[in-house]
Amino acid sequence: MPPARWFLPLLLATTLTAGCDVADARSPGTTPGSKDTSTSSSGAEAQLKKLTVADAGKMTGYSREKFPHWKSTGKNCDVRDSVLERDGTKVKLSGCNVVAGTWKSLYDDKTLTSPTQVDIDHMVPLANAWRSGAIAWTTEQRKAFANDLDRPQLVAVSAASNRSKGDQDPSTWKPPAKDAWCSYAEDWVAVKTYYQLTVTQKEKEALQDMLETCR
Repeated sequence: MPPARWFLPLLLATTLTAGCDVADARSPGTTPGSKDTSTSSSGAEAQLKKLTVADAGKMTGYSREKFPHWKSTGKNCDVRDSVLERDGTKVKLSGCNVVAGTWKSLYDDKTLTSPTQVDIDHMVPLANAWRSGAIAWTTEQRKAFANDLDRPQLVAVSAASNRSKGDQDPSTWKPPAKDAWCSYAEDWVAVKTYYQLTVTQKEKEALQDMLETCR
């Protein structure tokens, strides 16, 4: 089971997002609770070496409902609204709902001009997390993972790129925009490190290749 520190994301999300406050954008974390824990590519490579390599687990019992997501963050706002506001520019709100703005999709470098064009992607997909350790978590732990605004686990991207990715890991899917490979790999490693999830051998090799683009 994940260590005791693991409950911190849920507690922090509750505290930091009350009243629709928005967490800082994309801050890969290795120190629980830190708001500025970005790691260099060399740091990500060191983290990657420490991740446990294991075959992907079974999907037996999996459903997205076991990862309750888009939880309320107050004033009719939810985590999706918070990420849209955090990642967008010239964002307009109706109450707490994001109704307009511009977003740059990390995965395919597309500019999106409506929130309806945007998906909020889980950097490490929920099904991948299930196969790499989350099957043993409690529902509250999976809820914290699915709504984590403190690690680089949630990112606003184009709907097309998110749906192309699905639940694949970097061994079978990489962002079409190669310029995104460095940050994508760093963020993937940061999330898997924090939550102590495993990687497959092919996944590890693909991440190492992507990290080499950081140099």
